[in-house]
Amino acid sequence: MNEALLLCLHLLAATFWVGGMAAMHFAVRPAAVATLEPPQRLVFMAAALARFFTAVTAAIVVLLASGLALIAVGGGFGAMHWSVHAMFAVGLAMIAIFGWIRLVPFVRLQRALAAREPPRAAAALNTIRLLVATNLALGTLVFVLAVVGRAL
Repeated sequence: MNEALLLCLHLLAATFWVGGMAAMHFAVRPAAVATLEPPQRLVFMAAALARFFTAVTAAIVVLLASGLALIAVGGGFGAMHWSVHAMFAVGLAMIAIFGWIRLVPFVRLQRALAAREPPRAAAALNTIRLLVATNLALGTLVFVLAVVGRAL
């Protein structure tokens, strides 16, 4: 596959994931808080997150495949600038955090909603919010590394 196409796929997937987290954190959640009562807000956010998490899973597959392919085309990890190593490490941490979000607090949110336990659902949603904020900060760092890291 062409290196430019790989880079394009990689950037589109990264932009979707990080931009999606920003949209959820700074627009969707505050709008839900401002317009929906807590029970409806919990259901809405669970539904929105379910859709987003499905798309993020696909974006992660594209990110890993395109990133590893770009590294291979560039001569392997040994030939890569330190910033690529840093982006890869931060990206792996982000994937681990996303995996935790998806498999632990999101499952707790869904189970609490099914059991009609709003306090437990709200606690799980708050945990997700905090972890998404962490991943958003890490994703922003990856973009900084991609742009500024080469110059250092």
